[in-house]
Amino acid sequence: MTDSVYVAAFLATVDGVVLFDAPPTLGHNLQRAIDEITEEQGTPNTVTHLVYSHHHADHAGAANLFPKATLIGHAETRRLLLRDDDPTRPAPDVTFADTYRLEVGGERVNLAFHGANHTPDNIFIHFPGHDALMLIDIVNPGWVPIFNTNLSEDMPGYIEAAAQALEYSWTHLIAGHLGRLGTRADVELHQAYIADIVAASAAALASVDPTQYFVKYGANAWGWVNGYLTEITTTATRPVVEKYTGVLAAADIEALTYTTTFMLMQSLRLDKGVGSQVHP
Repeated sequence: MTDSVYVAAFLATVDGVVLFDAPPTLGHNLQRAIDEITEEQGTPNTVTHLVYSHHHADHAGAANLFPKATLIGHAETRRLLLRDDDPTRPAPDVTFADTYRLEVGGERVNLAFHGANHTPDNIFIHFPGHDALMLIDIVNPGWVPIFNTNLSEDMPGYIEAAAQALEYSWTHLIAGHLGRLGTRADVELHQAYIADIVAASAAALASVDPTQYFVKYGANAWGWVNGYLTEITTTATRPVVEKYTGVLAAADIEALTYTTTFMLMQSLRLDKGVGSQVHP
């Protein structure tokens, strides 16, 4: 199901419907879509289970429309939703740490947590009987990430998640955004884009000299830090924008690649130690 910006999914079974995410922009259209398909199939239209991919409101903020559903999510999703105290996103009733096998109406869905990526609780949802994988806010099929790597929190985990997705058997990717299913080629193109940003960032960290900013700003520490990191990010962004314009949608919107580059460059510095120098 999609409104062209957000994407959710459901599985209609003989024992009821399992819903995967409930974006508020889809809202009551979730049940309308379910009603349409279940009427065609002759199966119940009641949502018996709702699985949270992660805790973010833009993917879960219509969960309260299904008060009778059993809510399922990662243990960290429960902690975060209890913290957030949002009545539209009740905390899950059933949680897991690593893996969970959901069986409803003869259908099987495998849920797995492979570590923090977009968020500390974002999970992989595999439909082995339907040749599909649901992984939200990592790859935007055919598009560059929105600001700051899709507003992701853990850069090494975000990079690794795409590779982890390709370890599963699937043909169709439900990615959470932008109105169409993804393919394995979409994931590989995303990986190439991110790898090019990482390589360009590493090269810029090695080549940009901060001395001019020390001289210019003197005791204004944040002045020279801003000048130095801005030049590094700009230097790394330009070749990626040039390469992917016309290849990935919105690559020509430089601010999107710039902010993603900034996050990945900072991860190189802070998570990987690239560019760190010990004072003599």
